[in-house]
Amino acid sequence: MNPTIRKFGYPNSLVREFDHWLVLLRPAQVTLGSLVLAAKSDAIAYSDLPREAFAEQKDAVAAIEAALAAFVRYERINYLMLMMVDPNVHLHVIPRYPGARRWSGVEFPDAGWPGQPDLASAVKLAGEQIARLAEELESTFA
Repeated sequence: MNPTIRKFGYPNSLVREFDHWLVLLRPAQVTLGSLVLAAKSDAIAYSDLPREAFAEQKDAVAAIEAALAAFVRYERINYLMLMMVDPNVHLHVIPRYPGARRWSGVEFPDAGWPGQPDLASAVKLAGEQIARLAEELESTFA
């Protein structure tokens, strides 16, 4: 796996695997259910991904949106491609909602609602929390 995938906690953060993509739990939860959609490729330019990855991305996005709709009842969803620190192709998937959601006794506000997501206010999860939340999210994927 490429360095970006490892940085986001793979394999403990794995939620769903596709042929060309991994869906990972984002350890710093901007909002509850924040994910990373990471290309398995070593590409550092989006345009360098194989055609098959682009086709499969539609299936991955559809699965993500259905799972997060069931899990967190988001009102909007943001896909951010921020490849400055972690250069391999990946997107941050941030479900958006007014107010806050709770999981396992922890509150996850959407501090940036209704504007851009406030990445600095993310709730940082520990190892066991990451594994439990990833497992719960995995169960919502069809």
